[in-house]
Amino acid sequence: MDHDDFAFEPLPGLPAHPPKGETLLWQGSPATLPLAREAYKLTWVACYFVLVVLWRASTGYADGGAPMALAYGLPYAVIGLCACGLIVLLAYWQARTAIYTITTARVILRIGAALSVTINLPFKQLLSASLDKRRNGTGTIAMQIGGDTKISYLVCWPHVRPWHLRGVEPALRCIPDAERVARILSDAAEARLSVPSVAPRAAARAPQGAVPAE
Repeated sequence: MDHDDFAFEPLPGLPAHPPKGETLLWQGSPATLPLAREAYKLTWVACYFVLVVLWRASTGYADGGAPMALAYGLPYAVIGLCACGLIVLLAYWQARTAIYTITTARVILRIGAALSVTINLPFKQLLSASLDKRRNGTGTIAMQIGGDTKISYLVCWPHVRPWHLRGVEPALRCIPDAERVARILSDAAEARLSVPSVAPRAAARAPQGAVPAE
């Protein structure tokens, strides 16, 4: 029987219903193959095994022709295919369990394959956001956060900007149509931060020794 691990969520990717006045603008998840290539270095691993297979096959061919080339190269080809398949599987699981959300007030990342973690980022905590766009339209939006907010690189990986270990930047990683999503985020943050906040003013205190008017 199929079981939804996140059936307890009132809305997918959100730990609770948004408060009154907050509207959901966009939700999405990483694309599996771009995440496998960028986070798990699928292309580098595949190229490594291709070189190993060619090297072993050429050695076998020198020793005994085509049969020996096949005997030498085939085991490494199988290992390489298994390694690449495992990487794709890990990327698929990470993409499947991650939901990115943009509302009119914040960005929310529900991430984690083994242990689910929800990161709530109000727009007032964001110092800046940068888009790293690929030719196929996918891209990563990394967000620089300020204040006292501390985020663990290891807990959030791969949903962070790579190699920024000290100033960890949570990221919407390898999302499709990244330019449109970046525009949604920019417009929402600009609209939210341009709204003035009104705080109640403390009542004026009467000067010491003053007599109230009758």
